[in-house]
Formats: sequence, structure tokens, C-alpha cells
Amino acid sequence: MIKQINEAVEYIQAIYATAPQVGIVLGSGLGSFTAEMKVEAAIDYADIPHFPVSTVKGHSGKLIFGELGGKKVVAMAGRFHYYEGYSPEEVVFPIRVMKFLGITTILISNAAGGMNAGFAVGDLMAINDHISFFAVNPLIGENSEKLGPRFPDMSEPYSKALIAKAKTIAAAANITLREGVYCGVTGPTFETRAEYKFLHIAGGDAVGMSTVQEVITAVHMGVTVFAMSVITDLGIREEENKITHEEVLQAAKEAEPKLTLIFKELIAGL
Repeated sequence: MIKQINEAVEYIQAIYATAPQVGIVLGSGLGSFTAEMKVEAAIDYADIPHFPVSTVKGHSGKLIFGELGGKKVVAMAGRFHYYEGYSPEEVVFPIRVMKFLGITTILISNAAGGMNAGFAVGDLMAINDHISFFAVNPLIGENSEKLGPRFPDMSEPYSKALIAKAKTIAAAANITLREGVYCGVTGPTFETRAEYKFLHIAGGDAVGMSTVQEVITAVHMGVTVFAMSVITDLGIREEENKITHEEVLQAAKEAEPKLTLIFKELIAGL
């Protein structure tokens, strides 16, 4: 794995030599975020050695380098999911590459189903913890101390300091920012009514098919994490509970300006 990471890093650095400080992972329907960046380079995933390729609508499949909030950043416009058939190691490979490129902080976004009765479609939720029993841990297998410890501590996977800063930014911009626990599942099916109920009883406020494996990997490598869900549908509701991917993408698109503002201000304050 170290050899593959180094080969990917060498290819990228031959095109863009500046070390980024912040990594950004953009979820379903949130790819337009990069319009806020001063883009300096864009590399197709397909061109990077050992990189997977996005197969899901709403994920463009480029690694974008540039400047945002006065900081050098690298953004993943499109991520990888376990349900696409990739192994957990492949899903998190870009996170490891970004760390080797130089990032010390990562901002992660996703589209998620709301399970908290107080949430509405379009709400933003800062993730303060997660439940990952339903996602395969990407650290299973032989551990390399060059990447991180065998048993990384997960008592604070999401930075409390960055959550506090995000709340301040949101309040100043008159944006409602929820806070809660994210449940990571494999997908690709949306959850059944019973599954939504079970996950909510277990302590989850939102549920999605990404993020958890990426966060575990970032923490393993000593990267500070902030993550935010866009609540694109409601799993706990009385009426017909039919959800389409198109509805998820539309809700994410409408909420994107609010997420972009918070991410941009967070980066500026790092």
C-alpha cells in the first residue's frame, strides 16, 4: 500500500507541486463547491496511479487543487463507496494520498437521511460522532506504523474545536446548523422503515453510505476531521417513504451554498 500511495503522490506532484494544507471530500450533488475555489490544477481520477474511478451520478471524478479561504486545498469532486464494489482499502486510498501530499485537516461532506424528528430536508448537520458497526472497517488487515497505530483512539473522531467554530460561523450567517450522530451503512439500498427506526433507537440522527471509512482512516493518520451532512431526505416519517437518488441530488444542490459558506470560513480560520 505504501508503494501505491507513493506512486500516486509522485504522479500528482509532477503536475502540481504545491503541498495542500486542507483536504475536502464532496458528497453526492455537492460538486459545484469547487466553483468557489481558485482552481490551479485538476486531475482526473482515471489518470492517477491506483486511484479508483467514481461510478455514481453526482460524483464528477476529479482531484482539484487550488486556493480557498487563503489556504492551499485539494478537493475530491466525487468519492468512492463500498457499495460500488470497491474494497475498504480502495475507498480510503485518496484520503491516504492527500495525507502524504501534506494535508493536516480534512473537511468531509455527505448527503444523508434524517432520522431525528426535529430535522427537515435541507438542514445541515455537523457530525459529532458516528456509529460504524454497519460499515467494514478499512483498517482490518496488517497495519503499517508508517500510516498509523494498530489501535487508533476514536473518542473524538470529529474535532470539537472545529464544530464550535462552525456553529459560530453558521450563527453569524443566520444558518441553522444541527449537530448529531451519523450512522454509516453499506448501501446501496435506502433503508427500510424498520432499519431507520432501529438506527434511530441506537442513537443515530442521520444515516448514509459514506464518510465513516474515510474518517477512520483520517484519524488513523493523525488528520483533524470536520464532517457535515446535508439532510436530503427524511427516513422517519408517516407518509409514503419512497426516496429517489434524484431527490437526494436536488436537495443537496439547494443546500450547497450554506455548506460552502461554512466550509470556506472554517478553512480561512485554520
